[in-house]
Amino acid sequence: MNLSPAAPRVSKVFVLAGAVTLLAGVALAPQRAWANLLLVSYFLLGVGLAGIFFVALHYASGASWHVAFRRVPEAMSAVLPFAAAGLAAVFVFRWSLYPWTMGEKHAEGFQGIWLNFPFFLLRAGVYFLLWILFAGAIVKISRRQDQDGDAAHTRRNIRLSVIFLIVFAFTVWLASYDWIMSLEQHWYSTIFGVYNFAGLFSSGLAALILLVAWLRRAGALRDFVTEKHFHDLGKLLFAFCTFWMYIWFSQYMLIWYANFTEESAYYVYRQHGFWRPLFFLNVALNWFVPFLALLPKATKRSASTVTKVAAVVLVGRWLDLYQMILPAVEPGPRPPFGVWEAGLVLGGIGLFLLVFTRAMRQAAPVPVRDPHLMESLHYHN
Repeated sequence: MNLSPAAPRVSKVFVLAGAVTLLAGVALAPQRAWANLLLVSYFLLGVGLAGIFFVALHYASGASWHVAFRRVPEAMSAVLPFAAAGLAAVFVFRWSLYPWTMGEKHAEGFQGIWLNFPFFLLRAGVYFLLWILFAGAIVKISRRQDQDGDAAHTRRNIRLSVIFLIVFAFTVWLASYDWIMSLEQHWYSTIFGVYNFAGLFSSGLAALILLVAWLRRAGALRDFVTEKHFHDLGKLLFAFCTFWMYIWFSQYMLIWYANFTEESAYYVYRQHGFWRPLFFLNVALNWFVPFLALLPKATKRSASTVTKVAAVVLVGRWLDLYQMILPAVEPGPRPPFGVWEAGLVLGGIGLFLLVFTRAMRQAAPVPVRDPHLMESLHYHN
C-alpha cells in the first residue's frame, strides 16, 4: 500500500512531543495535563468506536456501498486499546479529577451506589474489554475472507454486528455518564449519552472522510473510491451534524426552560466571560458550518469540499469535549489553552496516524474477495 513516506516520521515526532508534554505537565501542571489526557484519550476512543460502529452498522443493515473503503474504518478501530490505556491511566493515577472519589461531595441514593470507585473501575474495564474484543473479532473475520472468499464470513459478521450494536448503545451511553458527566457530580442531563453518541459518530465520520481522501490521493484507493462514495459520506456527515445540533438544542432548551439551579449552573458558567465565545463557536463548528457547506448536492460530491468540512468538524469535536471537561477540572475566568493542550493534541494525532497506518498495512487496502465488492465499485446514487 502506497502511503507518504513522511507520514510515519511526522507521526513519531508528534508522539514524542505529546509524551514530553505529558511528562512535563504531570510534574508542572498535573491537573491540566491529566485533564487533557482524558480529553485526547476520550476523543481517540470515539474515533475508534465510530470506525467499528460504521462497519457493524453496514453489516447489520446489509449495505454494500462502503465495501470499497471498509478497510479504513476497520483500521480506525485499532486505536481502541491505546485510547483505553490513556483513560485507564487517568482513572488509576489521577482519580482526583472526579470530586466524588475524594469524599468532597458525598453521593447519596442510587448515585452513591453507582459512583463507587471500585465499581467505576470495574465498569470501565468491562467497557474496554467488550469494545476491543468485538472490534477485533469483526475485523479478523473480515480479513479472513480475503484468504478464502467464503461468504459465510459475511454472515458471521452480520450476526456479530447486531450483537455489537446493542452492546455499543448501552456501553457508550453509560461510559459518557461515568467519565464525563460525573466530573460535575451534581449536574445531570438525561440525554447526555445520546449527545455524546452524536458527537462521537459525527467526528468519526469526519475522520473517515479525511482518511479515505488521503488514501485516495496516495493511490491505495484511487481506483476504488468515487465521487459517489464521497456523496454518501457527505450526506451522512451532514445528517449527523444536524442530529448533533438537534440533541444539543434539546438538552440546552430543556435545562434553560426548567431553570433548576443544579442543571442551569452548567450552562451559566460556560456562557460567562471569556468562555462565551467558545460556547457559540462550538455550535458553529459542529453544525452551522457543515450545514451550510454540505447543503448543496454539488459540494457533497466534491472530495475537496467534504474533506475541508470534515476537518472543521474534528476541531469542533475537540472543542465540544474541551467545554465538557476543562471547566469542570480547571475552573477560572479564562479558558486555559497553552502548551499542555497543544502538545497532547499533537501527540494524539501522531499516535492515531501511527496506529492507523500500521493497521492498514496488515491487510489489502480493499477487501478483494468480499462478494459485495463489485456492487460497491459500480455504486450509483
